[in-house]
Amino acid sequence: MTAIAEQEELLWLALKLTPQLGARRAVDMLEQFGGPGAIFQLESLELQGAGLSASVARSIEAGSAMEDALNQQRLMRTSGTELLTYFDDRYPAMLKQIYDPPMALFARGNLDLLDEPSVAVVGTRRPSPYGQAVADRFSRELSEAGLSIVSGMARGIDTTAHKATLAVGGKTIAVLGCGVDIVYPAENKSLAAQIARDGLILSEYPMRTPGYPQNFPVRNRIVSGLSHGVLIVEGAQYSGSAITARLALDHGREVFAVPGNITSKQSWGPNLLIRQGARLVQEPSDVLSDLPLHARQRLRASGRQRLLGEEESFEHPMQALRGKVVAALHFDDPLTIDQLLEKLNQAGQASTSEVIAILFELELEGIVRQLPGKAYVKVWH
Repeated sequence: MTAIAEQEELLWLALKLTPQLGARRAVDMLEQFGGPGAIFQLESLELQGAGLSASVARSIEAGSAMEDALNQQRLMRTSGTELLTYFDDRYPAMLKQIYDPPMALFARGNLDLLDEPSVAVVGTRRPSPYGQAVADRFSRELSEAGLSIVSGMARGIDTTAHKATLAVGGKTIAVLGCGVDIVYPAENKSLAAQIARDGLILSEYPMRTPGYPQNFPVRNRIVSGLSHGVLIVEGAQYSGSAITARLALDHGREVFAVPGNITSKQSWGPNLLIRQGARLVQEPSDVLSDLPLHARQRLRASGRQRLLGEEESFEHPMQALRGKVVAALHFDDPLTIDQLLEKLNQAGQASTSEVIAILFELELEGIVRQLPGKAYVKVWH
């Protein structure tokens, strides 16, 4: 990093560390003045005129956070952490759409994942065996279909979602309620190391920030903001996952809920969300089918690249499977994905993720149509 870039980063850190300067106000100031450098050149009265309180304005004028910013910069270098600022081209566009996007994010790992279609998988810290099994299956299959899985690396459903995704070589993003150099909970030390190596760890909290309880509801807006949809597996009525679901609705994201046992308190959250209009899901394909069109188009493109690689030959096995899918479907006899798989596997082997990717492509091309109940038919032309 050049000296100029280091100085610019230092100013971003100093603004980020200014006491009592909230995310929304910080972004407003940045958009008004064009960057932290211009803000630090203003006098206290000018800052107050722009809407800051007197105490915050005096802190900025005095540069009171500069020493802390220097310390943060040293910690970032030691841990291999990058600062992703609001004006950075890599800053996720979807996150800018929420009411109070963070002015900067601390990041460890592959920042390219921020440009991938993604779904958040969240739930209780004390899941039932059913909840763990559901989180594992959905995370694996959604990941295999090309989605990045976003969660909070908390105990329970979050941890299951991350581990299941990594187990199939998928892409996962952990949004923390502490510094990216802090492992919370401590038992996730090896998981955090694997996510930093193969995925991405994000936090808006400075380095060495402990996992204070009040941080986690705040970070949930980032989990939702990064995702095209939020899947709630298990959670109590007033749990953190319920907060994330409400934030997702505020952000205009799809909310998916897995129904649970009505006698279990852990099912109250998702069951209530379903009553309130969340999409009931029973299969990973239910999530994929209800994603926004632009996300599905991205999955189609990335799915083709992932499954076909660089080969364009019409003799590729995926092309052959595509032909078998078209041949297996009828114009007047709908088949569910399970029925289609059963039919295809009588003559060979086909995975759920491969069939879903092909159905996406065929539906977008107008060759097949999805009916209620996630059943498919061919379209007359």
